[in-house]
Amino acid sequence: MPNPWDVGSAHVLAALGFKALATTSAGCAWTLGLPDNDIDLDQTLTHLRLLADSVDLPLNADFQNGYAAQPEPLAENVKKAVQTGIAGLSVEDYSGDPAEPLFEFELAVDRIRAAKAAIDDTGTEVVLTARTEGFVWDRPDIDEAIRRLTAFAEAGADCLYAPRLSSLDHVSAIVEAVAPKPVNLLINRPFTTVAEAAELGVRRISVGGMLAKTAWRGFLNAAEEIAGQGTFSQFVDLPDVDSRLGSS
Repeated sequence: MPNPWDVGSAHVLAALGFKALATTSAGCAWTLGLPDNDIDLDQTLTHLRLLADSVDLPLNADFQNGYAAQPEPLAENVKKAVQTGIAGLSVEDYSGDPAEPLFEFELAVDRIRAAKAAIDDTGTEVVLTARTEGFVWDRPDIDEAIRRLTAFAEAGADCLYAPRLSSLDHVSAIVEAVAPKPVNLLINRPFTTVAEAAELGVRRISVGGMLAKTAWRGFLNAAEEIAGQGTFSQFVDLPDVDSRLGSS
């Protein structure tokens, strides 16, 4: 389930035969000239609607922390996200506080329960993915990650997700702990393959902002060379983008 960052990248991924796509908050932010985590709710909803309308594939939304701390406003925001036409969304337990980057355990669970109830109220079958962000924000405690994910599963989450895992043992431990519910695995460096992840029991893979970063790398290399050296060596062996933007 790769992560496009705009309509063009969504079209290319659809044309390559992927069966589902997921948004990336980082990729969206960069297209708006902002760092990751600086986009607001309205910007996110606009982005979700744009991508959901652009391809005839299920789209999972990176809904960050739901743009609210407390369960009630979170639930209202989830309903707004569902109205954009997405097929799923993820809600994370990142608080935004550098000193305490994860919401307190009971609040984190209540937030997932509220998000699930909000989806149920819409009468849709939108898939709720619950994320715990300890490995993202320098709290790499696998026992705490499992404690939170199992509680999120009991609170109604359909899929469980701990981004930035780097140990296959940790991946296996989470898969076993939340079974039979599916686990999403982030691949943000080449530490495993699709086949290996499947053998571990992973049901879904996403790549976050990595495809967007790959595109930015090419752009930055070329632009910095032009600005610094006045040369254009990057302008060779470039793809025929028009031919890749097929109908989706």
